[in-house]
Amino acid sequence: MLRVTLRGVRAHAVRFLLSVLAVALGIAFVAGTFSLRTMLGSTFDGIVEASAPADAYVRGANEVAASATGVGETRNPFPVELVDQVSGVDGVRLALPEVSGTVVLVGADGTAVQSTQAPSFGMAFDERDPSLTIVEGRAPAAADEVALESATLDSSGLTIGDRTRLVVAGEVREVEVVGDAAAGGPMAGATIVLMDSATAMADFAPDGTIASIAVYAAADVSQQTLVANLSEALPGLPDGAGTTAVTGDDLRADLQEDIGEMLGFVTTFLLIFAVIALFVGGFLIANTFAMSVRQRVREFALLRAVGASPAQVFGVVVGQAAVVGLAGSAFGVLGGLGLVALLRKVLAGVGMDLTSDIPLSTSTVVGCLVLGTVVSAVASAFPARTAALVAPVEAMRGEISVRERSLRARFVVGAAMVVAGAAGVVAAALQPDSKVAESALGLGAVLVLVGVLVASPTLARAVLRVMAAPFVALLKPIGKLAHGNVTRNPRRTANTAGALMIGMALVGAVSVIAATAQASVASVVESSTDADLVLRSATFTIPGGAAEDVAALPEVGDTVPVAFTYAGVSPAPGVTPTPEDTGGVAGVAPGALGSTLMVDVTSGDLGTLDDDTALVNSNNAGDGWAVGDTVVVQTATSTRELTVGAVFESRVLGSSVVVSDEVLDEIAPGEAQLLDTVFVDAAPGVSQADLRAAVTAAVAPYVVVSVQDQDEFVAQIAGQVDQLLVILYALLGLSLVIAVLGIVNTLALSVIERTREIGLLRAVGLGRLQLAGTITVESVLTALFGTVVGLVVGVGLASVLPQVYADEGLDTLVVPWGGLVTMVVLALVVGVLAALWPAIRAARMRPLDAIATE
Repeated sequence: MLRVTLRGVRAHAVRFLLSVLAVALGIAFVAGTFSLRTMLGSTFDGIVEASAPADAYVRGANEVAASATGVGETRNPFPVELVDQVSGVDGVRLALPEVSGTVVLVGADGTAVQSTQAPSFGMAFDERDPSLTIVEGRAPAAADEVALESATLDSSGLTIGDRTRLVVAGEVREVEVVGDAAAGGPMAGATIVLMDSATAMADFAPDGTIASIAVYAAADVSQQTLVANLSEALPGLPDGAGTTAVTGDDLRADLQEDIGEMLGFVTTFLLIFAVIALFVGGFLIANTFAMSVRQRVREFALLRAVGASPAQVFGVVVGQAAVVGLAGSAFGVLGGLGLVALLRKVLAGVGMDLTSDIPLSTSTVVGCLVLGTVVSAVASAFPARTAALVAPVEAMRGEISVRERSLRARFVVGAAMVVAGAAGVVAAALQPDSKVAESALGLGAVLVLVGVLVASPTLARAVLRVMAAPFVALLKPIGKLAHGNVTRNPRRTANTAGALMIGMALVGAVSVIAATAQASVASVVESSTDADLVLRSATFTIPGGAAEDVAALPEVGDTVPVAFTYAGVSPAPGVTPTPEDTGGVAGVAPGALGSTLMVDVTSGDLGTLDDDTALVNSNNAGDGWAVGDTVVVQTATSTRELTVGAVFESRVLGSSVVVSDEVLDEIAPGEAQLLDTVFVDAAPGVSQADLRAAVTAAVAPYVVVSVQDQDEFVAQIAGQVDQLLVILYALLGLSLVIAVLGIVNTLALSVIERTREIGLLRAVGLGRLQLAGTITVESVLTALFGTVVGLVVGVGLASVLPQVYADEGLDTLVVPWGGLVTMVVLALVVGVLAALWPAIRAARMRPLDAIATE
């Protein structure tokens, strides 16, 4: 039977071509995702190796909080004098302090040097450091000299000898580029500025404390021996209390594990869309083989007549599907490599260089081949069952057909699923605070979508009757012919439209969620501040000098800087935080909340904010807080117990706890805190235009600071949703492309199936253009059916979300009618384009040859 299976594929290769393409698209996404994950992992592993090359590290013994970046952790600092003390420990060849901080480098074009979301930082350069090498020029030796890492030098457009500006420690500094340094590995677009040690210490460690020491071992001393020596010596050193030693291998492994967890989320996110694409592709495959079985009934009946068992016939069809899946998977693996290669070039264009090799492991190849083959085989199971049940006697009949069961039972099952799913969705909307609300909503949504798919053949007849009415009335006779063709076999029409239905349901839901999120965010931001201007930064950190310069302007009345740090925050009243209990701690001037920054006070008085009192944001810190409770805030340099003076709700202020400026300076001095936003009000009698002109001129030297009015501030915050929306639409576009292939495939197979009918229509006077028009209208009706039903389901389900997630800020329902109408118009275009090839093929048929076809 293997020979029969392979001959069947060769004989009907054209019929299976689009199925192969559908599988290839889905598998390309899977293979590309795994290859990209491996490439990113290799790149970041290289970064870790290059940035942490020492044999051992001395660091604080107490882990205070998780890192804000999700990689590593924050530990207690210690005096820099420990470096000299560690240098004398047995087995130590070299000990270097690790000193770094945030900077902004101005490139040759006068703008900040930035690439993607990679950090920009300055670090101390020591000529003894084996991880840094000057490849041209010399090392920096004064505060007005810097060396640049090679990739940074290229992206900046600067050359050795150029003078530029560097924003560091809140001030603008004129510097000269004196050297080009190699960092020992790829840095994925990070901007790295090297400074002399004394200047770096003064800028980034003004209190004389550092976070870690890089220790290099003497010859023939292993990492384990070095760490054992350090662990024994540290308690006895004058400044060694509260420190510990770890091998370089262990530190690098921990950092790589943290990065792996972050990349795991990205992989999962991408694979979800790959699964959707394969699921949609399964509809195309199932429909292809269902139509193929209908057209090859006599072939299967002859197989039965010559002795093939039902199981063997079943195996032939499933085997052919497996061959299709295997071929599509092979092309998909190659396509995945192409996608990753293209993505690597795009990322390189914005300054993020990935590893040079595109990884393709044996497990990825085998997994993709198996996945595509299994999906195809499973999708063909129902058509294969139909083929297996063909009776041998059918081969003796002149006209044979596949008997199809009534749609009544299928409609009842589908309707029951829709009712059950709708009940779950309604229950979640009526009781959003219930612990099972989210589960009920998710399960209900799945049941509704699946139920609509199950009941769609019956639904197709009713819906298409309405949709076809304009075509029947305006386009005679092709409108009536097209309507009859799409409703004659509602299963086929529903299966063809099913793939598009799924894609459009997701698109409709995402559109409503995005519009609702934008409106909700805009509403919250607008009601949270009445400041005349808002200062923001492209690097998410405003230099302190910019805020001071703006505050000193005569055109400026009040300024409210909002600085924050990440720290350990009590998960409940009076509970000492652990490193896992990391939250944002914001510092504002007393009186700023409730005036420039409006929040909803749950209990207490915002005016009680002082050096011993904190304000708790229940949106981030959780419920259960009351006035008089104790909240513990723990950072690398300090632990403070503060009394809760008020509990409030705010989604604009993203921190869990608000403290006074003085307390924030104590617990997070210097580089440990970030200035996120500055709200600016005009002085009495100063116009908005004059205020903006003065503030813009004041922040211009700092390069990265942007000046926004309230509308621009709201638009920027809401625009972050647009960025996510673009990614989602791009990913969902893959499923829509496969859905369109399904329409093309169905129409092409339908033309083959109706060859004799087409010949008869041409013989009785139907013109070529009329025939092509009939097929085009069929395509348009099918696309409209899938689009409209999908959008109705997606929009209906997404419209419930504001009821369930109102407390999370998603409280303003917005249905983007303009976008939905665009989707319907797009369906018309898709229908026309999908019909081009089948329509041309049908129009070119010779009537007599078509009539003579068996």
